[in-house]
Amino acid sequence: MGDFDAIDSLLAAVGPEAALPTPEVRRELREQARLSKAQVARALGVSPSTVAGWEGTRDPSGEIRTRYAYLLDGLAAKFQAEAEPELDPEPEPEKADTGVAPEPGQDGSGEGDDVESLAVPEPCVLCGRPAGSRVAGFAQHLDPADCRAVTQAVSQAVPQAVPRAVTRTVPRPVAAPTSKAAAAPARRAFQTPSGPVDLIGEAVRAALAENEGDVDAATAALLKRAIPDAMRLLDETRKGARYDIVAHPWIPDILRKQTSRGADQIWEARPKWTRRQLPPGTHEVTALDINGAYLSALKTHLPLGQLEHSAGLAHDRRRAGVHLITPPAWEHEDVLPNPIGRRDEPGPLWVTEPTLRLLLRLSGPKHGLCERPVVHESYTSGATENLLEKFRVALKDARDAAIAAGDEVTLEYVKAMYSKFVSTMGESNYNRELYRPDWMHIIRSQAFANLWMKALKAHDEGLTVVRAMGTDELHVIGDWRRVFAEGRGVTEVKVKDAYAADAGTGEEE
Repeated sequence: MGDFDAIDSLLAAVGPEAALPTPEVRRELREQARLSKAQVARALGVSPSTVAGWEGTRDPSGEIRTRYAYLLDGLAAKFQAEAEPELDPEPEPEKADTGVAPEPGQDGSGEGDDVESLAVPEPCVLCGRPAGSRVAGFAQHLDPADCRAVTQAVSQAVPQAVPRAVTRTVPRPVAAPTSKAAAAPARRAFQTPSGPVDLIGEAVRAALAENEGDVDAATAALLKRAIPDAMRLLDETRKGARYDIVAHPWIPDILRKQTSRGADQIWEARPKWTRRQLPPGTHEVTALDINGAYLSALKTHLPLGQLEHSAGLAHDRRRAGVHLITPPAWEHEDVLPNPIGRRDEPGPLWVTEPTLRLLLRLSGPKHGLCERPVVHESYTSGATENLLEKFRVALKDARDAAIAAGDEVTLEYVKAMYSKFVSTMGESNYNRELYRPDWMHIIRSQAFANLWMKALKAHDEGLTVVRAMGTDELHVIGDWRRVFAEGRGVTEVKVKDAYAADAGTGEEE
């Protein structure tokens, strides 16, 4: 019988894919059922941002599509049956008396923050124990005394109180206090935890347990799941955030690959520079390794929504994106790398927000190292520097704790999470939950700009800058410890190599 079941599965797999309603209908069915994206995601074994994508511009495939279609068909059938009129409608049954006075404006619709009494208790979103009321679509206790601590609820893996997904819209306006809120503030029974659940620690402990303490096997397993785990952590750290983000916005052609294996038109200003000539004598050169370069670069100005085109406008620091500029001449190549990286072709080029801001900063009165770049046109959106800040801090804290404990498993896992998060948010088959090539370029460029500023700091403090490469490699001559703190923290540097170099060539001996 098992063999025939396997054959049936194969036949089902090669058959026509399950039909799905339009994305708008999918969203309407979920909202009508008062289900959050997080609840649907848990039922289907995906992340909330994946559900958001299905309600936007993407479609699932394979077995997950069949399960999603089954859910939507069931919801549609349920609502169709409820909508059918009865010949002799009976009086509406009275709601169960919970001992709580109805709120002003409460009509049982479940919209906004209205409290709905439940005829059959449902598990509380915080503690999992039966609750007789639903607020904003979520079953919960109205009296905090009836509810267990949030930390207990999280450990029991019950649905989260404030589901967060990567969705469409931009700023969330902060609602003004209402008389209802003023009269009974305790009725907001659910509270957002102050920090994300320890997803990283839980994943590491589970991987070690599954692999019977084999460190190498556990590390390999964690690296394979680094991308979906990073997206799950992003969802967790975005709960209660002021802004929603666009996961799959319209992207201009300049951000699309010109060929299947080619590149788009964005120039990231990656440093690849070696000093042409050293001072007389033989010098001891120290190659410094910049810790967590991409992790630090997550703090950068990222566009929130869809990029909008503009031309002939001055740079607006409240927006971020990509810009077509004519870069200024650079006359300091003998002592410092060009801020736009190694580029042989003259003329305009598309750069990201960090590169433009770096050039504007260097052209200002404080440094006066170049002329202002000429901005011809831009694709930008309203931006914030703190969009990924909680995500970055969660990764940083886990990294710091792993270093302090000598925990190489967690350290490698965290490194894979943030590096793969950055590298796969463009056109990648490994991360289909977030398609933001503009973010990918911006974060990379921020890492390059951070390295360039370290080179400038070394130069200004009297060190001889010998080489700057990629995101994390800076070679200097001189007492670098008086300029940079040594260590493994993200604000520190460590020695990668040391070698002797002859005057005149800058080459290693």
